[in-house]
Parts: sequence; structure tokens; C-alpha cells
Amino acid sequence: MEVTQALLNAQSIDGTIRKHAEENLQQFQEQNLPGFLVSLSGELASEDKPVDSRKLAGLILKNALDAKDENRKWELVQRWLSLDTAAKAQVKACLLQTLSSLVLDARSTATQVVAKIAGIELPQKQWPELIGSLLSNIHQVPAHVKQATLETLGYLCEEVSHEVVDKDQVDKILTAVVQGMNSSESNDVRLAATGALYNALGFAHANFSNKEECECIMTVVCETTMSPEVKIRQAAFECLVSIAAMYYVKLEPHIQVIYNLTSNAIRSDQEPVALQAIEFWSTICDEETDILENHVGDTSGDSDIHCFYFIKQALPALIPLLLETLLKQEEDQDLDEDTWNIAMAGSTCLGLVALTSRDDIVPLVIPFIEENITKPDWRQREAATNAFGSILEGPSPDKLAPLINHALPFMLNALVKDPSNHVRGTTAWTLGRMFEFLHSSIVGTTIINEENAQQIITILLQSMKDVPNVAEKACGALYFLAQGYEDVGLTSPITPFFKDIVQALLTVTLREDATESRLRASAYETLNEVVRCSTDETAPLVLQLVSVIMMELHKCLEVQNLSSDERDKHSELIGLLCGCLTVIIQKLGSSEPTKYVFLQYADQIMGLFIWVFACRNATAHEEAMLAIGALAYAIGPDFAKYLPEFYKFLEIDLQNFEEYQVCAVTVGVVGDICRALEDKILPCCDGIMTQLLKNLSSDNLHRSVKPPLFSCIGDIALAIGDNFDKYLMYSMNTLQIAAEIAAHTSGFDLEMIDYINSLRNGILEAYSGIFQGFKNSSKTQLLIPYAPHILQFLDSIYMEKDMDDVVMKTAIGVLGDLTDTLGSTVGSLIQQSLSSKEFLNECLTSDDCLIKESAEWAKLAINRVISV
Repeated sequence: MEVTQALLNAQSIDGTIRKHAEENLQQFQEQNLPGFLVSLSGELASEDKPVDSRKLAGLILKNALDAKDENRKWELVQRWLSLDTAAKAQVKACLLQTLSSLVLDARSTATQVVAKIAGIELPQKQWPELIGSLLSNIHQVPAHVKQATLETLGYLCEEVSHEVVDKDQVDKILTAVVQGMNSSESNDVRLAATGALYNALGFAHANFSNKEECECIMTVVCETTMSPEVKIRQAAFECLVSIAAMYYVKLEPHIQVIYNLTSNAIRSDQEPVALQAIEFWSTICDEETDILENHVGDTSGDSDIHCFYFIKQALPALIPLLLETLLKQEEDQDLDEDTWNIAMAGSTCLGLVALTSRDDIVPLVIPFIEENITKPDWRQREAATNAFGSILEGPSPDKLAPLINHALPFMLNALVKDPSNHVRGTTAWTLGRMFEFLHSSIVGTTIINEENAQQIITILLQSMKDVPNVAEKACGALYFLAQGYEDVGLTSPITPFFKDIVQALLTVTLREDATESRLRASAYETLNEVVRCSTDETAPLVLQLVSVIMMELHKCLEVQNLSSDERDKHSELIGLLCGCLTVIIQKLGSSEPTKYVFLQYADQIMGLFIWVFACRNATAHEEAMLAIGALAYAIGPDFAKYLPEFYKFLEIDLQNFEEYQVCAVTVGVVGDICRALEDKILPCCDGIMTQLLKNLSSDNLHRSVKPPLFSCIGDIALAIGDNFDKYLMYSMNTLQIAAEIAAHTSGFDLEMIDYINSLRNGILEAYSGIFQGFKNSSKTQLLIPYAPHILQFLDSIYMEKDMDDVVMKTAIGVLGDLTDTLGSTVGSLIQQSLSSKEFLNECLTSDDCLIKESAEWAKLAINRVISV
């Protein structure tokens, strides 16, 4: 086919022509994939072809190699690896040729596609000549070729793991990149080289361990932050941020130079550069807080991580610098949730410095607050209020309490009387921070008492009538005020105002401008927290709230003929109302007297939730499902009467692979229903188990749903006991296959190890549920053939030494369940397993009391079996 014309037609404004061209290209791809990819790479490489057809050819090529969805990505990788070697060689040759193209768009696309192929082939030990070939392009070639080559090396470092590239090649890449950053190079080359260094830093551990090489890299990066070109300075500071996160311990010789560079950038450079300079200090805070929390004071001798206290040393100079940034607000910054500017970055960094430096920050910030808090310019008042709010997490309550007691009346007055929206909004946020960090049962000093509670609540409720961005923050302050009384039991100073608070929040949700600044969502979140933390005294008022929220949900569900935008807002409101009902159900269901009264509403509530499933919106479905889970838990076995009508929606959402979060929530709700109904779930089990096993064997379901699917099998087995025998063989086969995959983690990155641990936990919870379900049954002998494999799985994951605490607790619990259920029939197997000795002993000496408790129970079960 004529590929050029098809590619151009596929971009036509005429829908018919475009559709026909897309169909032709799709057909070509399906009938002859190697020929299709070769044609596209030829199109991209040809200087005679139109720019538009070349760009689209490159884009289709890239999409043929990569996808956001993990399962689809894996399929595309396998498809490329299985292609004819000659075709792949042709495609790669065309792509490398395109790196020399005079057309920027063609070069730029080729750099990305080369890196995608490298990401597939280099781990398979294919295309070994690529890096050498790229490095040969760096010398004595036109600037545009050098730029494209450096970009390709940068993308390549982003795509592949550092284990894939040997040290000699890493050294050569870093040498080429550092040379490319030299001030004698063109701006385009310097920018590409600086971006490439950013991606290559993860490969440079050995180079940073070499003093001369580390010095060389740091010098070049620091020099590049002074480039005349804004984008290059920004990219160089991004490198410094990354170096701070990866190589903190190597910064000491350079920290004074970096302080000078960052302070100049923060004070006088353009915003994109200044933001990265502030981010450098935020990253240092993160690193030092982590070291101080996890390593300093480690007496085991295992820690070789040293804290240099860069923040503490820089405090006298750094704090004035950050306080200056607070005065650089933008007029409309509160109106757009995505806004990020120097004042916001400075405020965030100041908060992180407070966490790192604790009490030391307070005397350095207070003079700024005192000087600016009453100034006529709103910027100064807002900056002073922001500074106070930013330092409330970190310093000790003893240091802050006197200041807060002094400031609270002033803040409350400013919240209603300051003429500036900005100042009132930041004041509400600061009050929220006071209540979040310094008002709860864990803080000895009380800042709220019966004397000032009424004034605080009255002013917050008044502030909820303010413009949306102020009202939203006032809701947030009330949220933390309520949360502080979560654990106080029977009395709370806000109890007398419960009715007024609820009424005010409901009024906020009905405001015409409630969709602005997340106001409605914030009001419902606060209402939920006020209900959750309420006392028995207010239970009758919570009961009255049930019918109010039900009526609102009913009104919502009746609305029809909405535009697309209105439908989204409407679905969000349905989700918020279902979420509110969830909290009310949990609250009223937690004590017998209120539960009994509340159950009169159960039929109506369930009817509303069923109605919600008619609206095709993932958020609404998730919230309705969670609410049904709470209702099942509250009602118990009587929930069975709703199953016939509810089951079809349960099945639909278990099959919802596209909106996988809905599927995951539904799986959790099946577990809730099993716990509520126990063996009354039996009539639905054939359908549910078939769907669960189908989901587990599917490659199209997002991997995050797999662990809860396994746990759910355990919930079903526990609920129906030895009636599970009809599903046993299928379930155990599926679990065995998954256990073999989850047993080993060598070669995986940290993210994948976390996922494997969640998978292990799901598998172990399934085993635990099955063993507990069959305990004391006449059918326990059905489980004996599976015992060797399960013990082998426990031994394997113990040997890997990368279990997290959750898995450790579940694993030792499974050892106890297996022993307790199967008894002396598995005595010899237990004695031979590592788990019953080394793993058990490790758990018995654990610092985690839950692991220790499970281990002691497992030890009792093992001793009983072995003594027989």
C-alpha cells in the first residue's frame, strides 16, 4: 500500500477519509506486521517524505512497542521479540539513520523509539552494539546529530535498568554526557546532555564513589546551573535535586557552592529555575528527616548512613531566603488547584525544614511573623500567616503551645475580618494545621477548652459562608477539630454544637458554587469526620441525618437529561452521598441500641444503592459497593434477603476489568458479605468462585486486583467451611501456580518486590481461610496432598529474606493453621520444614507483637502435633 498517503489521510480533517486510512493502516499491521514496521521506519528515515507523515509513522512505531497498561505492554514486548530478525534489523537501521535527520520532529521521535527497543532488547542481551554505535556519533558530527544522540542515551538510561549496562559502557556514556554539557557546545547539545545526565544518574553509583569522578560531575553540574539559557539552568538544577536524593553522602564538599547557587536562583532567577533550586533544599530535608528517623541512634552497627546536618547548618541563611519566597504570591493562585509557584514551593520547603530542624526553626521565623502579620499589604499578612502554618509540624508542642494560645484569638478574628480572601484562606488553613498537629489526646497541652470551643466553632461556621476557597479551608479546619476528639470517649467540647455543625455543613453542600475549590467534597468529608468522631450523646441526631442524606441521594438519582460535564459532577455527588451513608452505617452499626433503630431504614437504603448501579460511573459504583459492604457488616446474616437482587450487579462489577478499581472494591465487598452471611452466601458461591478463578487466570485484569482476589477465596472458604470442597482442586491449583511465581524475587526492583509481597499475602490469606474453614471437619484429609507444596512455599519465601512484616505475620499464621487443622498426619513434614524451626524462631523473637503472638500460637500447635 502507499504508506505516505495513508499516513497523511489518517490526519485528514475529513472524517470519512481519516477513518478509511486508519482502517487501511490497521489492516496492513494485522496482515503483515514486519512489513508494516519496516515501512513505517523507512517513512520516518526518508528526508524526501512530508514531515507530517514522518511524525505519525514514528508515533505509530512507538505505540507498537509500548503501552501504559502493564498487560498490553508485556504483549507488545513479546510480539517484538518474536519478530523476524531481518525485519528488526531493518527497522533499527532506519531509526539510527533518522538520528541524523535535519528535521527536528523526525529526530526527536527516533530518539524515543530507539530507547524503547533498547529497553526491550538490551535485557535480553540483544543489540549489544547499540551503545557503542551511539557513542561513535558523539565525535566530529554536526551539532544536531550530537543532540539527538545524547537525547537517545538519556532516554535509553530511563528505559533500562542499570544492571543491564556494564561499567565500561556507563563510564563512556557519562564521559560523553559530561563533555556535551561543556559551555563550548551549542545550547541544544548542552540541554540534551544535561537531560541525559539526569536520566543516567541512577547508573553512576560507582562513579560517585570515585572522588575524582564525583568531583568532575559535580563541577560540571554546578557550572551548568549558571548557563545563560533558562532551560539549561533548570535542567542542571533538576540534576542537583536528583543527586541530593541519590548521593546525599557525597554532597558535603560542594554544599557551600550549592547554597550560593540555589540562593541566587531563588532570589533572582526565573520561576522554573527558582522552583528547582527550592526543590533541592526540600529534597535535602527529606533525606535528613529519613536518616534522623531511621538511622541515627541505630546501635546495631548496621547503619553506615551519616547525617551531615546540612539543614541545621544552613538554617540562619536558609530561613530568611525561604521567608522571602512567601511574599511572591500570585493574585489568583487559590482559584486553580494545579497552580504551583515560588510562594507555594517556599511554604512547602519551610514545612519540611520545620520537620527536620524541630524547635530550632521557631525563633528564626517568629520575628518575620510579628513584623508582617499586621501590615497593610495583604501579601505581607498572608506570608506571615503562611509562615506560622508551615512550622506547626516538627517543633515540640511545648515550644508551640504558648505561641498558639497567644495567636489563636488573633487568627480567629482575621478569619472573619481580614479584607483579603488570600489572608482569610491561609488563616483557615493555619487553624486547620493547629488542630491537626497540636490538638489531640496524644498532645499534653490543650489549646481548645470549653471556654473557647464555642467561639472557635461559631467563627468556623461563619467562615463556611465565605468565598469557596476560604470556605473549603474552614471545612478542613473543622475536620481536624473533630478528629482531635476521636479517642476521648464520652465527652467532647464540640458535642453541644453537633446539630449546628451538621446543619452548616449540609448548607455548604447545597451552595450554588459548591463545585468550586472542591468545596462540596470538603464539606462532605468534614461531615463524615464529625459523625465518625461523635459521641453516644449525639446518636439520635446521627439517626436523623440518615433520612436527610437518603432524601438527597433520592433527588440525585431522579435527575435526568444532563450534559456530559453535568453528569460527571452529578456522579461525584452520588459518590459523596454514598460515602456519607457508609460512615453513618458504620457509626450506627457499631452499637446495639442505635443499630436496632437504624435497621428500619435498611430496605430503603439498599434500594437506593441498587439504583446507583444504573448510573454508569466508576466513582459512584465504588462508593455504593463500599456502602453495601458496611451495610452487610452491620446487618449480619439478614443481609441474605438482598442477595437475589444485588447479585447481578456484583457479578457485573467483578467483570469490570477496564475500571479495575471498581473490580477491586467489589472483591473486597464479597469478603465483607462472606463475613456477614457465613454459610448463607452458599447459593451465590458457584457464580462468585467461577468469576474469581476466571479473573485470576486473566492477563487483561490489572495486577493490583490479584492479591485481594486470592484473599477473597480465603474469605469464601472460611464462610462456607467444608462446603468449599467442590472448589478445592481448582483453587489449590491456581494458588500453587501463583505461589511458584511469588516465591522468588531475585532481579526485581523495589516496586516489584512490594507487589510480590502483596501477592504472597493474598495467597497466604487464601490458604489460611481454607485451613480454618475445614478445621474439625470430616473432610480435612482432602487438604493433606497440598501440605508439602504449602510448606515448601513457606520455606522458599523465608529463604528469600525479603518478606515484609505483614507477610511474615500471615505466613507464620498459615504454618499454625496447617498444623492445627491437619494435626499428626503432617507431623513428619512439619519437622522436616525450615519454617517450623528457623522461621518460627525468628518470628518468636520479633519486635512486632502481632508477629510474635502468631508465632507463639503456631509453636503451640506444632508442639501438640510433634509430641503425638
